[in-house]
Amino acid sequence: MGFFWLSLAVLLLYHAHLSFSSFTSELFTTWCEQHGKTYSSEEEKLFRLRVFEDNLAFVTHHNNMDNSTYTLSLNAFADLTHHEFKSSRLGLSKSASKHRASWMPQEPVLLGDIPSSIDWRKEGAVTKVKDQGNCGACWSFSATGAMEGINKILTGSLVSLSEQELVDCDKSYNSGCGGGLMDYAFQWAIENHGIDTEEDYPYEGQERTCNKNKLKRHVVTIDSYTDVPPSNEKQLLQAVVSQPVSVGICGSDRAFQLYSKGIFSGPCSTSLDHAVLIVGYGSDNGVDYWIVKNSWGTSWGMSGYIHMQRNSGNSQGVCGINMLASYPIKTSPNPPPSPSPSPTRCDLLTHCSAGETCCCTWHLFGICFSWKCCELDSAVCCKDHRYCCPHDYPVCDTKSKQCLKRSGNFTSVKELEKRGSVGKFESLSSLIEAWNLF
Repeated sequence: MGFFWLSLAVLLLYHAHLSFSSFTSELFTTWCEQHGKTYSSEEEKLFRLRVFEDNLAFVTHHNNMDNSTYTLSLNAFADLTHHEFKSSRLGLSKSASKHRASWMPQEPVLLGDIPSSIDWRKEGAVTKVKDQGNCGACWSFSATGAMEGINKILTGSLVSLSEQELVDCDKSYNSGCGGGLMDYAFQWAIENHGIDTEEDYPYEGQERTCNKNKLKRHVVTIDSYTDVPPSNEKQLLQAVVSQPVSVGICGSDRAFQLYSKGIFSGPCSTSLDHAVLIVGYGSDNGVDYWIVKNSWGTSWGMSGYIHMQRNSGNSQGVCGINMLASYPIKTSPNPPPSPSPSPTRCDLLTHCSAGETCCCTWHLFGICFSWKCCELDSAVCCKDHRYCCPHDYPVCDTKSKQCLKRSGNFTSVKELEKRGSVGKFESLSSLIEAWNLF
């Protein structure tokens, strides 16, 4: 008799598993359609289904918990393992908590009355939510967001600024998609005498060669920046009353990956690995929170935002949000608009667009009779008259479609793809960088 009941229990569990798997498969199909997901093979799709099923179990378990202040969902990252997510969506410098810029921190101006809530979005000081993609450039989005905010507050003009310029050109201490720190980005903008717009220098989700021509377009300037004393929530609050503030957090918790809505209260580490922007604060049913703008697109969280608990009783703040805060200072007006750059002249009758390089495709007795335009600034024209290379990778290897840069006993390589159009030289842009023994 005991064997009969045991067999029946096993059979019921088996059918329940089949039913759950069928439900999960249908849910996964719907989710893929909703988020435009496709996979290269059936094996890859099956693997993603298993990851999705595991994330579904995690979301269901959390949402069934009593007294949780936030909920999770199967958002656009539900087919990523936790390790994959952490490897691609963060980007705050590992040394961020140890190294702050040499700039002496200033005490925020003490304010008389602190409003019970503030939302800089309602004041028009926050641009739309952006998406860093699979590039660890969160630091650049946090920095541009803070500069966009103070520029709007002081000039009345909301201008979306270029994260790509920071990724490509801010190389003194920051490392593009390899991570960075907002203070260094502020310092770069000061030393460069301004930063270009998102429209003129758009985000590409990967590192490129710095466009020296656009580097001279100083649309928005800042004069200095201030570090909020670490773990001082009162002064952080005072700073947010004045403007949006850049902060570091721990964004690698699994619940953070799948966050949907509500006031995020952890648990999470205070090991900082992600950069975001505080754009306000408020309270809900007696629970105080920060309004935080992320850079993971609008399909994450509350249309790209998260509410993170404030006044949690921990001086470091939930996920370390009080530990690494800073904001730019602006006292000077922006420079007048730069004149449109002049075309690059090849000869008396031929020219290329500004920022392009003239490459001769046919010449006789030292005189060029035919030109094409390489889309790279100050590029090296390859001898096959078809390709060009960036000036910092000046050795053409047209057989392997690579541009090389020799340094000591090593050759730095840029893997290449053809890019061009009718009348254009087929320029080569980097996909990855590697070191080959020379």
